[in-house]
Amino acid sequence: MLLAIDVGNTNIVFALYDGEAQKKLWRCTTESGRTADEYASWLYPLFNQSGYDFQQIERIIISSVVPEANNHLSRLGRETFGCVPLVLDQHMIDMVIDVDKPQEVGADRLVNALAVQLEYNVPAIVIDFGTATTFDVINGNGHYMGGVIAPGVNLSVEALYQAAAKLPRINVDPPKNVIGRDTVSAMQSGVYWAYIAMIEGMVERIKNEMGCDAPLVLATGGLAQLFEQGCSVIDKVDQELTLKGLVYIDRNHVQSLNEKNAA
Repeated sequence: MLLAIDVGNTNIVFALYDGEAQKKLWRCTTESGRTADEYASWLYPLFNQSGYDFQQIERIIISSVVPEANNHLSRLGRETFGCVPLVLDQHMIDMVIDVDKPQEVGADRLVNALAVQLEYNVPAIVIDFGTATTFDVINGNGHYMGGVIAPGVNLSVEALYQAAAKLPRINVDPPKNVIGRDTVSAMQSGVYWAYIAMIEGMVERIKNEMGCDAPLVLATGGLAQLFEQGCSVIDKVDQELTLKGLVYIDRNHVQSLNEKNAA
């Protein structure tokens, strides 16, 4: 079995796969100082409750945007699961990265782009609602062309609360009207509908630069479904896009090892 670990700035996702079939998925808050023993103590009862045990894990793959967490998770793999994790880097991603500084592109963004290329049609625009809201562009040849990084929705909400003394902390909920009739509904409108306008406007501008009228616009990340409700440009939501990319990379890596051993 494969344990795929996706380390984001806010959450870490642990997903258990048997072949390409996902069996379980768990999330925890990202804490870069969390030790291998702490991860093991947290995961042990979750495995037990789901009818699995640590000995069933044959491989681990890690995609991470938090370098400080990598050593702890690698140690978790070696000492708890008895296998050396495959920690993702750009050289493992089989696609053309057509940007000025390829080394600066986050692994998670490239994994998403690869998954879209393999699972869906290209050209495509991937919108990932994470700590940052990112737009990633894949052209008709399947090449990664770059994208956009904007402040994430929850980050913007928290910044508004922290910077303005009289404004409360709010949940990200779609208000019924654009014009707020009180402070909370006005703030919710400013977050939700302003982000909708940003998404729709950004997608239109990206299309113009791509010279493509109808790329697939696919959304992923925690708030993707919430924003899909009010957004006219999102074609599909896939919450497991990054994990699908990791499963493909793991399969490709195993195949390469088998071919090398056979030779």
